[in-house]
Amino acid sequence: MRIQLVDPSAFTPPYDRALAAALARRGLGVELLTSRFLHGSVPEAEGYEVIEAFYRRTSTRGLDARARLPFKLAEHVPDMRRLRRRLDADVIHWQWLTLPEIDTFLLPPARPRVLTAHYVAGENAGRRERWAARRMFGAMDAVIAHSRHTADRLQEVARVPEERIRVIPHGSFDYMTRLPREAPLPEGLEDETEGPVILFFGLLRPYKGLEVLLDAFAQLEGGELWIAGKPRMDIAPLREKAKRAAGTVRFVPRFITDDEIPALMRRADLVVLPYLEAEQSGVLYTGLAFGKPMVVSAVGGFTEVAQEHGAVRLVPPGDAAELAAALNDLVTDPAARETLAAAARAAAAGPYSWDAIATQTAGLYAELATGGR
Repeated sequence: MRIQLVDPSAFTPPYDRALAAALARRGLGVELLTSRFLHGSVPEAEGYEVIEAFYRRTSTRGLDARARLPFKLAEHVPDMRRLRRRLDADVIHWQWLTLPEIDTFLLPPARPRVLTAHYVAGENAGRRERWAARRMFGAMDAVIAHSRHTADRLQEVARVPEERIRVIPHGSFDYMTRLPREAPLPEGLEDETEGPVILFFGLLRPYKGLEVLLDAFAQLEGGELWIAGKPRMDIAPLREKAKRAAGTVRFVPRFITDDEIPALMRRADLVVLPYLEAEQSGVLYTGLAFGKPMVVSAVGGFTEVAQEHGAVRLVPPGDAAELAAALNDLVTDPAARETLAAAARAAAAGPYSWDAIATQTAGLYAELATGGR
């Protein structure tokens, strides 16, 4: 069976490539149609083919080129139209539509189509966003949800019939644990620490609850907090909050490349995801791969990782006092950290392993290829 995975803007290259490699290990022929990822390295292709079918001129110009986004938009429609001649696999598995409101009119006719619901719609989605979600997911023969929460959102927001939804977990990013080259800790993090390290990693965005995290950390008397990631918000208020904390807060406010992630994860004693809202997070599945004890907000699919596998500690979103209590418990109790770490390792090797996920995904493909919807 031949499968074509499509992620035009390379929104999730680690996910795309991990899934492609796992499917290839099962003996499927896999092509990944995408664009060049300009923000850093990506996993090497293992057993599958990568075709850069989108935004080739924009990619050549680079991230810092003037008018990059308008230039990319000008390429988008022609690239989507050319895709009509490329899509000839038994199943077409879309990972993202770059511009859902436009792309639902440009979708090539090749079927069956699957779409992974990496994102459904914001909690306060308006009428237009809900309309776009209904058109996008409604154009598919099947939709993959990474959690029961996302499946419920698909039915509520996008009105996708339950029989068209398949819940298949997001895989742990175990490829990070065996990179051919690992970079040392970023500059400023090499010095001796004042206790266990609490790590926040990923793009710095308002919905990720960094203010709540700093308010919680101010209530701790031990440990250090590391905040590493490219800012997509004003971080001056965060730095002001950090100054009022009793413990040390260290910032690495830039994009963290793949080869830098292992050193951060290995050094961290505890990983925290204090998000105010989310469907899923690649950081969560990176933490599982490294067997890290984690404190996460009870949002989206995070709750199922805790309730079904005991692999993370849950706290209410936006509650600094509860977050502080959970962090304090784990900072001061190595045995409790190891219990969570063991559960994380077991989950990463079992239900969140890519081989398990590829088995479920290949089963869905087989159903669709024989006429199921």
